Amino acid sequence: MAVNGAPLLDVRSLSVSFAEEKTGKVVDVLDDIGVEVREGELVCIAGPSGCGKTTLLRAIAGLVKPREGEVLLDGTPVAGPGPERGLVFQDYALFPWSTALKNVMFGLTVRGMDKKEAEEAARGYVSTVGLEGFENMYPRELSGGMKQRVAIARTLAVEPRILLMDEPFASLDAQTRYSMQEFLIDLWRETGKTILFVTHSVDEAVFLGERVIGLSKRPARVIERFDVPLAYPRDRGSMEFTGLRSEILDYLRKESEEL
Repeated sequence: MAVNGAPLLDVRSLSVSFAEEKTGKVVDVLDDIGVEVREGELVCIAGPSGCGKTTLLRAIAGLVKPREGEVLLDGTPVAGPGPERGLVFQDYALFPWSTALKNVMFGLTVRGMDKKEAEEAARGYVSTVGLEGFENMYPRELSGGMKQRVAIARTLAVEPRILLMDEPFASLDAQTRYSMQEFLIDLWRETGKTILFVTHSVDEAVFLGERVIGLSKRPARVIERFDVPLAYPRDRGSMEFTGLRSEILDYLRKESEEL
């Protein structure tokens, strides 16, 4: 639990630059980013493709070192990767030689949990994501949505404080993507897990998030923060939904062009 009303996640004045491998030219990716996420929130970060959203998540996960600024979790600076920050990738990152159950067990056994205990815990998380009966299937035998559920279960199994989700539904067809968005809302409301969700889709951000943080084109800056005062479950066809989606999309487009 975040202490004294402070945010669980606090990204302060974060800037990240990379040197191009061939030319050595320094490229600024993130510029003075500030993000706060409180315990139990579902916050979306929206921005154009290639603006640096993945870099931001990787910095929060401790996989990228910032040029300036810092990331705090529960008031403690992030110095590297840690199990309290679970990262869910777009491409599933499952082990093709392992069954769904063994993929979910992986993080538990790495942490030293007894195999029998790890299997019991993993079965619980497989049930949580609605994949009972598919435990012994391999990734090649699963649909895209089912693979992503396995990836989410594997991340949940190590009990992270916050889920960092990097456009996890971007490669899915529209129908499956909508289904997975509804699944994520149900999972979030059931578990109370804190989620920071990155997407380039404003529609997805408005459907999922309690708040939407808008980023500019690269180098990414926070250009606006939007509250989403719509009750769950959300109706994409309602005037309130379409109006807010249009407002955010128009604002982000205008601000990105002016920067």
